[in-house]
This record gives sequence, C-alpha cells and structure tokens, in this order.
Amino acid sequence: MNPIQEYQQRETRRYFFGKCAAGLGGAALASTMRPQSLLADKPAVNESAGILPALHHVPTAKRVIWLFMADGPSQMDLFDYKPKMEEYFDKDLPESVRNGQRITTMTSGQTRFPIAPTLFKFRPHGESGALVSELLPEIGSIVDDITIVKSMHTDAINHDPAITFIQTGSELPGRPSAGAWIAYGIGSPNQNLPSFVVLTSRIAPGSATQALFSRLWGSGFLPTKHQGVGLRSQGDPVLYLSNPAGVDPTTRRKMLDGLAKLNQKRFEEVGDPEINTRIAQYEMAFRMQTSVPELTDISNEPKHVLDMYGPEVTDPGTFAYNCLLARRMAERGVRYTQVFLRGWDHHGALPGSIRQLTKAADRPAAALVKDLKQRGMLDDTLVVWGGEFGRTVYSQGTLTKDNYGRDHHPRNFTMWFAGGGMKKGLVHGETDDFSYNITEKPMHVHDLNATLLHCLGIDHEKLTYRFQGRDFRLTDVHGNVVKDILA
Repeated sequence: MNPIQEYQQRETRRYFFGKCAAGLGGAALASTMRPQSLLADKPAVNESAGILPALHHVPTAKRVIWLFMADGPSQMDLFDYKPKMEEYFDKDLPESVRNGQRITTMTSGQTRFPIAPTLFKFRPHGESGALVSELLPEIGSIVDDITIVKSMHTDAINHDPAITFIQTGSELPGRPSAGAWIAYGIGSPNQNLPSFVVLTSRIAPGSATQALFSRLWGSGFLPTKHQGVGLRSQGDPVLYLSNPAGVDPTTRRKMLDGLAKLNQKRFEEVGDPEINTRIAQYEMAFRMQTSVPELTDISNEPKHVLDMYGPEVTDPGTFAYNCLLARRMAERGVRYTQVFLRGWDHHGALPGSIRQLTKAADRPAAALVKDLKQRGMLDDTLVVWGGEFGRTVYSQGTLTKDNYGRDHHPRNFTMWFAGGGMKKGLVHGETDDFSYNITEKPMHVHDLNATLLHCLGIDHEKLTYRFQGRDFRLTDVHGNVVKDILA
C-alpha cells in the first residue's frame, strides 16, 4: 500500500482529537505558566540541565557515589558490636526484645530463635575510637573521615520491596529511582556522559544473592532520559556503542542527522515529549562513543593508585575496578554513580561467606575515599555505603560454635557516609544489646533520601513531579533532613 494512503487511513477521529488535545492543551498550558516559551527566538535547551532554575540552598556535594551492598550486610558482624551477646550464646531471643515484631517466612517455622554472637573481633580505630570488625581493617583506617549511622531502619522485610523502597521511596515498582530524581532536578555538568551511571560488580562464586532489576535505576514516570545507564564489564561498555562493521563515524553522524529530522517531524505531529528524549539519547550515545572508552581505559592510572584499590582493580567487573571507575566518573562530572555489590544474603554459613565477601569489598571502598581525599574531591563528593536492611541476632537454621546464619532484619541496620558535607569521625544512633531495636536517633529510609538531596542543594519537599493527578516526590509524604550528621 502507498505509505501516504496508509498514514491517512490511520488518521482516525480519536487520533485527530488526541493530537489536538496534546497540541492545543500544551500551548494553552505553556501560555499560562510560561508565556516566554512561545517566543520564536527562545534559547536552545541544554539537555544536560535539570528542571530547577536554581538550587534551593547552597549544596555541600556536587555528586553522589553509592556503594550499594545489596542483600543486607550483617550489622552485628561488621559495625554494631554487642559483646554482651557472648553470654547469651544459644539462648532464645527474649520475647520482650522481639515484642511481637514480624519475622520472615524463612524463620517463622523455627521452634526457637537461638542467639548467635558474632565470631569476629572488634577494636577501636582512629581518634574517634569507632569500633569496626576485624573483617573491615581498611574501612577501619578511614573512620575519622566517615559518619557511621547505626540506627537506619526501613519498612520492608524482604529483598525486592526493601531494595525498591530504598532506591525509589516506594515498595511498589514503578517510581523513579533516586538517581533519576537527581538527574531530573539538577542535571549534569558533563554533556558527554550520562548524569546517572550504574555499575554491577561481579559476585564471588557460590555467593547467595538476589536479582537486580533495571527498574531499580529506572526513571519511572519521569522522562526516560533520566534513567540510569548501566556499564557492562565485557564487550562494549554500553550495548551497540561501537559502530557496526562497514559503518564509520561520518556515516553514523549522517544517519543520526537524518533520524533526528524524522523524529522532529513526528514530534511536531503528535507532541510526544518522549520523542525529544529519543533524539537526545541518540546524540548522547554518539558522544559516548568517544567519552566511554576514554573513561574505562585505566592504563594511565599511576601504579600507586592501582595498588591502593588492590590486585583486582585491573579486572573489569570486579568491585575494585568499579570503585576506580566511580572515581573517574566523579572527575568527569557524572552526578550520580551507583556501584552494586551483591552476595550479603547470609541466611546460612555466614562466617565463611562474609569473610570472602569483605575481602573483596573492604579495600576498594576505603581506597575510593582515600583517593577522593588525596585529589581534593572528597569535600564535594558524597560517598554512601550500605544495603537495604540488616540481619537478625538470632540464628537461622542450626547454630554451632563456629557457624550460623542470619535472617532479614529491617528494624535496624548500619550505613556509613563520607564527604559531601557529612561530619567526620561520628557514630550516629544506637541500638539495644541485641542489635534488634533502635534506642537512640532513628534514621528512616525517607530521612536518608531527604538528607542526600539536601547535600546536593535540593529541598526534598520541592522536587516534585505531577503524575496521575498528584505530585510525587522521592520521599513520598515523609522524610526529615538529619542535621546531626551534617558538618
């Protein structure tokens, strides 16, 4: 069939009025809210800029690097030392401590809840004297540069809703992730790399882990240009980044120019803003053909820097390599970088598994903080370390003198922060002797996200997006900035 005739036949009454609604309604709205947008000679849009005309207050951080320890690290074995539990070995958790709080189906069938003290030694570090497990000696060496928050808590008790909640502010899938909100709000100073980049580290063989879904770094109902871009460790860092065989950069440039004209024509016909997003993303991909290979080429890094991150730093896909890439992205203006390390789901055989995982996780995380500090970048880079919840003091499954497992525990867990306006050498919050309930200075997930946005100069109550008849925000209708941890 003639394509013009086919197009005309698709021009139904409903389609016609739909286009009219988009065009006339959009024009009417623009003339009411921003009449200058209808002027003929309006300036070109900077696709890297956010929607905020100015930050709500002076920021202390320009960028965020979140080292996300997916699957729930055990706070009792890493940061929340409870020596009194040695007296309670294999005794049942008192009902007065649990107080009827829910538990998962994985341990709800147990006839008892025997207490499992940590097998690992703790000692004070630095001038602050913060107690850190022997499993994390390198992180122990930076305690005077970080804030340790022992009183984090969340609403969800299982992995998917908990990680979705801390990433998006809702347990239900479909909301924009924190990185997307930040990209939407303040954009990026670098037009050659995405505002929001995601690195998923290779897990150790035999580690128990949960799936990571791309919606965790998705844009939800925000324009899709704000979603996180995942870099791969094998092949092209981004799929189809390289030109196919027989296509040179000049040919690709001509193709993109022609495609942009077609997309622009379509946008003028239907007014779908996602078409402009598509144009912008094609252009970003073209620029990334140069910027991403330069980013991922670490051959010019000095040997003393590589040594600081450890022997795995030259192996793409390792946590060490990804931590180094995160620093390189920070140098290039990437606004929000998320580095995932999975494998902390220690329902059984925790002592052996956590030794293996902390060996991979400890040195690179500390090296990132030291590296940023040496370069004068730590003051305006906010580094976050932590997962979606903690683990129980009681053992899941059989408890022995040298082996135990721990179930999910949302009531309290530990995170730490460095740079970007956070206090140094601080331990914030406290838990009871069983690391089961918070006793001082609770910090909810919404408080966490409110505080991160505050460091970036954003009032979390003002960064909103209207969708399905109401204004949404990352912190939903909750959240307070935790000023006690801010410098």
